[in-house]
Amino acid sequence: MQHPKQDMPLSTRTPSGLPWHMILALGAALTGPSAPAQPLPVAVTASQPTTAQAVEQHGVAVAELAPNAPERYVVKRGDTLWGISGIYLQKPWRWPQLWGMNRQEIANPHLIFPGQTLYLDTEGGYARLRTRAAQGRGEPETLRISPRTRSESLADSALPTLQPHLIEPFLVEPLVMDEQELLQAPRLIATTESRVLMSTGDRVYARSGTGVSLRTDNSESRQYRIFRNAHPLKHPVTGEVLGYEAQYLGQAELLRSEGSETGINERGARIEEYIPATLSITAIREEIHAGDRLLPMPERSFVNYTPHAPQYEIDAYVVSIYNSSALANAAQNQVITISAGEHDGLQTGHVLYLITQGGHIQDKTDEARATVKLPNENNGVAMVFRTFERVSYALILNVQNTVRIGDRLVNPQ
Repeated sequence: MQHPKQDMPLSTRTPSGLPWHMILALGAALTGPSAPAQPLPVAVTASQPTTAQAVEQHGVAVAELAPNAPERYVVKRGDTLWGISGIYLQKPWRWPQLWGMNRQEIANPHLIFPGQTLYLDTEGGYARLRTRAAQGRGEPETLRISPRTRSESLADSALPTLQPHLIEPFLVEPLVMDEQELLQAPRLIATTESRVLMSTGDRVYARSGTGVSLRTDNSESRQYRIFRNAHPLKHPVTGEVLGYEAQYLGQAELLRSEGSETGINERGARIEEYIPATLSITAIREEIHAGDRLLPMPERSFVNYTPHAPQYEIDAYVVSIYNSSALANAAQNQVITISAGEHDGLQTGHVLYLITQGGHIQDKTDEARATVKLPNENNGVAMVFRTFERVSYALILNVQNTVRIGDRLVNPQ
């Protein structure tokens, strides 16, 4: 069953009176070192304020807390939203409930900083998480932040949902596209020394693709990614092609535009000759050679996610294990491609159960040797961090046994 797309993430208004909200107004949080300043996107989904409002009056039942949820916790460098949610709740993807424990004080679930103290109030059988101690239990906490220069946004110090190094490369490197898109992109044709293989620092030449020109005076960035072999991503059950995933090879910078110049042919006549664009290879993941394609580098902005359960019913399958074509199994902290995307209502931050499909065995205790289907088993949790139309990338957060192509992903219970 297909579901309509959910509303795009909503931005909350900037409250006043708390240090981190004032910090947000000081600048933009960007991962690219030279990217222009822009407002920090706040990924709060439409359903999260609703969830928060539902528990705002009373908090959450104490029974829903993790067994050893601390009364007081000082946020440390290296903490993540996922980790803190797991400290307080039995089910970490219920972060909107943790946020909703005191929604007026924690209006933006991302902007929690090292040095901040969280207080757990469990009066009346309900739990609330506060940023100040209850009356009679201590002084209001003071947010401690190291001095920063004006050119750097203090929002950069806000806690990430996950360890950034696990997913940052996948925000740029893998790409799912239409079958013809890569074939129409600009292509590399040669190196300055006619090498077969190209490496970092080499100057290379490229020709434009269909409707795309390689010019330094364009408004687009001069930075390009290099791809090859858009291979089909097939649904493991139906065999339907869900998209085409291009193989990431490296990066290049455009140095000189393509164009033309006047020349003399063998007969002495003046002619206009095509001159390809010149680029320099700035990074390499795998071998690069003539015929590989160029796509513009996307803008890099601050990315953060709030773990939460999907609003619609999701029934997806593991399509592939990224960058592990020779391996059939995936483990914790590996990235998988799954057979659901924006068309199915998936959003970044959605958390899903991993289900191991029970196999068929022959009952050797039965004289008739009947075939028996073993039950499916919960195997772990994965979080979606990048979505396309029909597929998504998800990070395996925890797992009991290895994950295989064909395993299912469903809504957490």
